Parts: sequence; C-alpha cells; structure tokens
Amino acid sequence: MASNLLGSAACQSGAGTGLMVILALLASPAGGSAAELKPETLAAFDKYIRLKEARLEQPPAGGRFLWADAAPDRNQRLRDGAVLAQPASDQREVNVPNGLIHDWVGAVFIPGTTVDKTIALVQDYSNHRNVYQPEVIDSKILTHSGDDFRVYLQLRKKKVLTVVLNTEHDVHYIRLDRERWRSRSYSTHIGEVENAGKPDEHELPAGKDHGFLWRLHSYWRFEERDGGVYVECEAVSLTRNVPAGLGWLIEPIIRKLPRESLVNTLLAMRAFFATNHAFGGHSQ
Repeated sequence: MASNLLGSAACQSGAGTGLMVILALLASPAGGSAAELKPETLAAFDKYIRLKEARLEQPPAGGRFLWADAAPDRNQRLRDGAVLAQPASDQREVNVPNGLIHDWVGAVFIPGTTVDKTIALVQDYSNHRNVYQPEVIDSKILTHSGDDFRVYLQLRKKKVLTVVLNTEHDVHYIRLDRERWRSRSYSTHIGEVENAGKPDEHELPAGKDHGFLWRLHSYWRFEERDGGVYVECEAVSLTRNVPAGLGWLIEPIIRKLPRESLVNTLLAMRAFFATNHAFGGHSQ
C-alpha cells in the first residue's frame, strides 16, 4: 500500500533500452550526473512533513473525519464508483532546493465489507505482492509488534522507463473507535536497483542514485459506514527536480506517477474485495 507509494522488466528490450539511454544521458555533461539527495533538500522535506502533520493533528472542521466529507458531492461520487485523487493543496508540487515534494490525497469507497476486514488486508504485507501487482514486485514483514510494522516492499515504477526500488517502511496503526482507523507510514530506506534481473544487479547507495524517489510518507484514514468502507490516503513523496533538456524523459515518472500510483493502489484494494468473497467482497 505504501504507500500508501510500483522489475525485472527493466531488462526487457524496450524498457531496458530506454533505461540505458536515460541513465547515459543523466551521466553525460548535458544531463548532469546522477542526482544526490542533499542535506538542504531533506531538511526542506522534513519541515514540510512537520507542518503537514501539525495540520493533520488539528481537529477537523465540523467534526468530520474524512477528506471526502469536506465537499458535498465527494461521498456520492465515491459511492457511485469513482476513485478521487487531487493535490492536497492548491499546488501540484512544491519546489525545494534540488528537489520536488509531491502531496496527493485520494479516496475510494469499498462496498460490502467492514473496516476490520479492510485493516486485515492492508496489514497482510506479505500478500501485497499479489494484491498490488504489477507495482509491488515483492513484499514481506520484517518486524511486527501490536499495531507497529516494519515492512519491505520492492516497487516497480514504469512510465517512459522502468525503475525498480527496494524500500522499507515503518507503519503505525491507531484504532479510534469501532468504525474508524488511522495509520501513517514512513519510508526508512529507498534504494534504486540498477540492472534489475541481470547477473550484475545491485542497489545504488541510498540518496546517491537518480532521484526518482527519495522519500515516501503516507497517511491513511478508514471509516466504515454507508454499507462499506471509505479509504483515504495522503501520500507525500520527495524526488529530484526535472533537469533542463531531459523533461521529456524524466517528467513523466517524476510528475505523473505520484498520482497514478495512488489511484492504482486504491483501485487494487477495491478490486480485491470485489473478487474475494472470504474477505466480504462481492462481484459488482
């Protein structure tokens, strides 16, 4: 889910060639060297997260719990089958020194299930590689104690090119009452895999890669009502900025994938319940 935040496909002819071209360009004088996560970039992200979490901790206006409750038509559109996603503020992205912060909020309504079954699904991290294909290649629980998890997810991001990432996340859940849960997930390690699927496959040093994803934090809300469960996620990611002259290659994966990954995650959750009767889903 993380991230709520995506292969060996990079070694296939088309995607592999595209990846080799882009990496060669990035290493060239025209494209600049591979991006490096700089202290000032990380400091700006950390400040953004502190301000965001302070806002999230504020009691919502009118006692509402869900983002969807803030606009009259959102809940109805969700119940009609829409998946909603938009920037969490009036800015599509936030420019910081040598980087971009992407902050998206999305929501889906899953009919015919309960919040307990939904939480059981999202906490079944070892099964995420099956539920969230093709973006999650591999997944497992590293440690688990009560409502705290440390998990591993291998992610595939594919747009013009394919990028594979080894990621680890700390996840904490809070049950508010019988119908409502919250959770937050912080990435603790993101390593770009170079030459995925080849004998010389290896992970680049964290923060000294091509900057397609440096941080991924997500904030989830779950509420059971109206005959199903509303699921919302606010996903905040940090990437490199778009280098001059390479926007046609870099921009799709940096600027378009944050929204697409969020939507795909929410769609996969709903599809799972629609086809798995043991979890309370039903065919639509």
